[in-house]
Amino acid sequence: MNLKIVCAGLYLENDKDVKSQFEETKGLARACDYEIVGEIIQKRRTPHPATYFGEGKVSEIKALIEETKASACMIAAPITPSQMRTLKEMLGVRVFDRNDCILEIFGKRAHTKQAKLQVELATLKHELPFVIHTQQNFSRMRGGSKNKGEGEKQYQLDRRKYEIRIQKVEKELKEVKKSLASMKRKRHRSDLKMVSLVGYTNAGKSSCMNEILRYCDKDEDKQVFVKDMLFATLDASIRHVSYKGVEFLLSDTVGFVSHLPHELMDAFHSTLESVSDADLILQVVDESNENVLEHMEVTQKTLKKLSVENTPMWVLHNKCDLCEYKKNEKGHFYISAEKGVGISEVLEAVVEMIRKERMTLEVCVDYENIDLNAKIHRFANILSCVEKQDHWEYQIEVDRRYASLFQ
Repeated sequence: MNLKIVCAGLYLENDKDVKSQFEETKGLARACDYEIVGEIIQKRRTPHPATYFGEGKVSEIKALIEETKASACMIAAPITPSQMRTLKEMLGVRVFDRNDCILEIFGKRAHTKQAKLQVELATLKHELPFVIHTQQNFSRMRGGSKNKGEGEKQYQLDRRKYEIRIQKVEKELKEVKKSLASMKRKRHRSDLKMVSLVGYTNAGKSSCMNEILRYCDKDEDKQVFVKDMLFATLDASIRHVSYKGVEFLLSDTVGFVSHLPHELMDAFHSTLESVSDADLILQVVDESNENVLEHMEVTQKTLKKLSVENTPMWVLHNKCDLCEYKKNEKGHFYISAEKGVGISEVLEAVVEMIRKERMTLEVCVDYENIDLNAKIHRFANILSCVEKQDHWEYQIEVDRRYASLFQ
């Protein structure tokens, strides 16, 4: 049975994004399978330091909860631990904020070991400041003979449990990253270009990836999960793509969102490592969304945190079937992943870019030249190899940056 909630938020003065953020928060709630039975908004200059809302508005929220028989109240913005505790006491139901909702979605959607550990780490770091109990719990102490002092207070015990678990999860994550680093080295040795799809959540990145895979490979097992909801995909997916004789790696990443909790940004930095390794970034934007410019700005800020602002980037203006198709221009492609329109043009451009960075060489290598043979197998794509009396004749395709090794 879906949890019935009331969604409450503030319209603060001079905050242009507050309306879209409230709508986005409702989308996050639906992604959690919550049933929104009531909405309430208050206009204020600043949040109330103790209750976030004004006292009168808190009474209205409580009345709406009783009227709709809601089991919880979701706040459409991050609130402080003290504000949350006070609201719980005043409303008499579970209270959670936007960050809690994002963490819950991530917890449900994480599948790989790395993603599960990252979600747990982010959740622990987020909950640590909230480990505050009532004054009665603060007075509870452990142990202590007359010579050992008064012992530890309950909240100190709880904090220490969180800190110990955080250290353990961080240690496990390091081990997982070592394993992933080995896979990453193998990808580098293959010398395949990496193309990464990035963008705001629900912009259509996974749909674009599936449509590209349909053009290049009919294997349905390579398809990634797609659903019209926020954060439908969390785990990074990497697929090997071959189109018109050119091979490259295509990655789909977790979607970005405004006001992402710092804990999640830090924890999922390694999930976004495929973006850091990318030779080309394809930013997918929902052209039909009225907040498309703000979403592009959030994506740019997130990419800047990953230090990839110098990587070549093209923009895929998706969902043009819902608004208007425009003529493609340099670095901008107008597509509809759902209808399969414009994908072939994107693929052609990617292949052309990769071909420009590669060159074909003919290389003669003596049988005794083991070092050069090893370099050919490591850095080049062997098109043909003919065995002669005292040497091999290779025809190879190689990235221009490695061409000097063989010329």
